[in-house]
Amino acid sequence: MVHHSECRVCSSTRLNNKFICTDHLVSGKEYTIVTCEDCGFNFTQDHPGENEAGKYYESEEYISHSDISEGLVNKLYRFARSLMLKRKSVLIRKLTGLSTGKILDIGSGTGYFLNTMKLAGWQSEGIEINDKARNYSGREFGINVHEPSQISMLKPGDYDCITLWHVLEHFHDPDGYIAEISRLLKPDGSCVIALPNSSSYDARHYKELWAAWDVPRHLWHFTPVTFRRFIEERGFKIIAMHSLPLDVIYISILSEKYRGSKLHFLAGVIKGMWFGIRSLFNKERSSSLIYVLSLSPRSSRSSSRS
Repeated sequence: MVHHSECRVCSSTRLNNKFICTDHLVSGKEYTIVTCEDCGFNFTQDHPGENEAGKYYESEEYISHSDISEGLVNKLYRFARSLMLKRKSVLIRKLTGLSTGKILDIGSGTGYFLNTMKLAGWQSEGIEINDKARNYSGREFGINVHEPSQISMLKPGDYDCITLWHVLEHFHDPDGYIAEISRLLKPDGSCVIALPNSSSYDARHYKELWAAWDVPRHLWHFTPVTFRRFIEERGFKIIAMHSLPLDVIYISILSEKYRGSKLHFLAGVIKGMWFGIRSLFNKERSSSLIYVLSLSPRSSRSSSRS
């Protein structure tokens, strides 16, 4: 188990237990969410090490690594994915100002997003730890997807855009990945990172039963405030922030299921819609957020010299 004695964001040692969360997906084990008293950052304490983490993803219900369509929640996830793929493609072209370019998706799963970008004329590559998902991307879409260990071999300053759709919270070494992103981006390139928001309306409502804690797979639980501090200290700046409006419904359905609601699907849809409407007036309380990043001037100059 990995125990953290200081905050990953501000290095404070003033840490308090927030509450206990259960792994509802695989093991049924309990894990502690810890909060930093100084900056408010939340993280999972005493989580499995990187070498043993793989078994906590071994579930057909872990949708991002599977293509199973059975079950109402799975079908809802795939419907939402089909809607969001087009939105993500439009967003990438808008924020980069490019109709075509070169994109790297870290944590690319089964490759649907990269295939959408490929069909739009982009050179698409991925990084994916799961063998089955990586092979699926190559077999179904003809996309070149690398193992994580190969990221250091990719060409510096080669990508117009690098994306991480709900993956940074899984990394045992987020600093290492952020350093690689800085190295791989073109000086004027963009990085897009989607993350759950642990200060969202739904997180505050469901507390320890909020499905997006997703222990022990999710290690780091950012808010807009803590993510800004984390990323700016690593050479990036946030240039835009967008919500992922459908995530809150999916997360609310799962959260209602975890709390034992008899009509968890209906309750989750109704509550998720209510949380979504409220977040229209306060984006920083959205269930999930997309952060659009650019290299700070100092980092851009450093990348151009590499």
